[in-house]
Amino acid sequence: MGQVKILLIVGICLLALLALAWRRRLEWLLNLLLRGVLGAVAIFFINLAVVSRGYPALVGINPATVLTCSVLGFPGLAALYGLQVLHFL
Repeated sequence: MGQVKILLIVGICLLALLALAWRRRLEWLLNLLLRGVLGAVAIFFINLAVVSRGYPALVGINPATVLTCSVLGFPGLAALYGLQVLHFL
C-alpha cells in the first residue's frame, strides 16, 4: 500500500513537471511566431517607405527573411537591411 502512494506522488510530480515544460515550449513557439509575423510586417512597411523614396525594394519577404526575423528579432531585421545596403553600394 505504501509503494502505491509513493508511485502516485511521483506520477503526479512528473505530470506537473511535464505541464510546466509544455507551457514554456508553447510560450517560446508563440514568441517565435509573433516575431516572425512582426518582422514580415516591418519588412513590408520599410520596403514601402524605401520604394516611395525612389529606391528599389531592398529585402523581399520569403521564408529565409521571416525565419531570420523570428530567430534574431530586430537585430536580424537590421542585419538583413544592412547586408542589402552593402550589396546595393
